[in-house]
Amino acid sequence: MVVVLTRDVMEKFKLELLGGEEGIGRTIATSDISRPGLEMAGYFTHYPANRVQLLGKTELSFFEMLPANVKLERMRLLCSQDTPAIIISRDLEVPDELIQASNEKHVPIFKTHMTTTKFSSRLTNYLEGRLAPMTAAHGVLVDVYGIGVLIIGKSGVGKSETALELVKKGHRLVADDCVEIRQESENFLIGSPPPLLEHLLEIRGIGIIDIMTLFGASAVRPYKRITLIIELEIWDPEKVYDRLGLEEEKMKIIDTELTKLTIPVRPGRNVSVIIEVAAMNYRLKKMGVNAAEEFSRRLDEVISSTDELDD
Repeated sequence: MVVVLTRDVMEKFKLELLGGEEGIGRTIATSDISRPGLEMAGYFTHYPANRVQLLGKTELSFFEMLPANVKLERMRLLCSQDTPAIIISRDLEVPDELIQASNEKHVPIFKTHMTTTKFSSRLTNYLEGRLAPMTAAHGVLVDVYGIGVLIIGKSGVGKSETALELVKKGHRLVADDCVEIRQESENFLIGSPPPLLEHLLEIRGIGIIDIMTLFGASAVRPYKRITLIIELEIWDPEKVYDRLGLEEEKMKIIDTELTKLTIPVRPGRNVSVIIEVAAMNYRLKKMGVNAAEEFSRRLDEVISSTDELDD
């Protein structure tokens, strides 16, 4: 399970630590961010303490209007045991009461120069990416004409060799053997390689090769959205394969269903070319051009005209 620490946020956004240093190892468990306006007014009944608390000009200007005898207690309530961090935007001056409470409760206080809205958006996107549901798939992920194609199949069927051929044709390798997949939003899967296997490809008989060293930086990319799954399988003469493409098979990864194609492999078939065409055809379908449906329509017209002649 991926864990995000307040230290990670501090390093990512280059935040200035002002207090509660002992708490920079606290865990952030949600991408939701809270702006505690009601809490500043003293209403803590439904205080979302497990969220990062973001204080901007509105919250701090209201805090300055509070009586001096309630300021420290209000900040002590804000710095709860579950609060991962409190961040001050716009380089605003941090109240002494907040620093005192953060040191007492070991809740880290940070400051950023960014505006409240801008920082909130960037932090939310960062946390959603890091905390997204994640799984791993055995296969190869390649960027083919801008389409993220996940190639799967049994060991030894030729996934890596096919990926190598695609790279030689100018397409880009994302991951080989193990693809880490994150669902960053609804119906949005991002695939990336484990750090240990980044840029590497295994070819039986040769071994491990570094794609970036051999073909240059343009032959690889660190991540790609997965939109199409292609399964390679050894040709089975007893099996009936789809020859029209009217029925679309789906495969579910986490909570997202993706289009899946099955390509039989046998000597003489240029699998890399077939995958290139599959990627282009998938893009055309998304643009509203479906060759299979057009063929079916023409066939229906021919059958109808033949029936009319018979009558």
